[in-house]
Amino acid sequence: MPMQAAIVAEDIRKAYGPTQAVDGVSLTVARGEFFGILGPNGAGKTTTLEIVEGLRRPDSGRVEVLGQPPTPRTRGMLRRIGVQIQGLTFFERLTAREQIRTFAALYKLPASRADEVLEMLGLTDKADTLTERLSGGQAQRLSIGCAIVHAPELLFLDEPTAGLDPQARRNLWDVLRGLNERDGCTVVLTTHYMDEAEELCHRVAIMDTGRVLRADPPATLIRDLGGVTRISMPAAALAAEQARKLFPEAVVDAEEETPTTGTLTIRTTEPAAVLAELAARDALRGLSVRGTTLEDVFLSLTGREYRA
Repeated sequence: MPMQAAIVAEDIRKAYGPTQAVDGVSLTVARGEFFGILGPNGAGKTTTLEIVEGLRRPDSGRVEVLGQPPTPRTRGMLRRIGVQIQGLTFFERLTAREQIRTFAALYKLPASRADEVLEMLGLTDKADTLTERLSGGQAQRLSIGCAIVHAPELLFLDEPTAGLDPQARRNLWDVLRGLNERDGCTVVLTTHYMDEAEELCHRVAIMDTGRVLRADPPATLIRDLGGVTRISMPAAALAAEQARKLFPEAVVDAEEETPTTGTLTIRTTEPAAVLAELAARDALRGLSVRGTTLEDVFLSLTGREYRA
């Protein structure tokens, strides 16, 4: 195992009856890396994470975390990793401050460290609130606080920003980015938010049906997909039929609610030519341009059908 690797998983498999939840997953995560695992519901993300964390044993395959197997759990390993899982579970009848101070005490840390993490996550004003009375977003942030109170070397986060409002999401991004960049913490997270993965992760693995389809930096995945640019404008600026005649190689979608409202979208691989023509027709007012994103890559690899 290379010294710089925080995680090595080789051909891990896990089945539940006839369902193959994890089907030959191999991953390497470098120390200090911010690594994302993406996939539709049922792709095997959470099971893969639980195996690496040592919460589940694989049916076959090999896993090493910080140079040793994650199971059986050891006291030394538990001090080096932090885990935040999807299901929020707290000690009953404790306030937010008491909850996080309890976790700090388990690691023999002073109460001041717990209070520092409460402030970091914007929960100081909720310190004396019982955990069962916290909002979903506040409870989610407290759960993450319990996972990072001991400043772990390796942090596992399973959909950490689910249920958070946009402001809280962005603030949490800053916290996680600081843990990674300033403190050197290796972070592994699952998320359904493509913008989150694109913003935070050095590399992402896209999973489906228990397998890793691609594992690369977001920019590499986007570049490899090829550049389709979406140019959107008010439908009143240019008639759809006229746009189709002007740009026969492009795909033109019109969503017209009334003759004067709605949106016209032109999908093209030659945005410069389209924009030049629109400029010549004085049709740039209200226009927006969006290039290929990680969401486009995700849909290209996993499909667009609904998942249970």
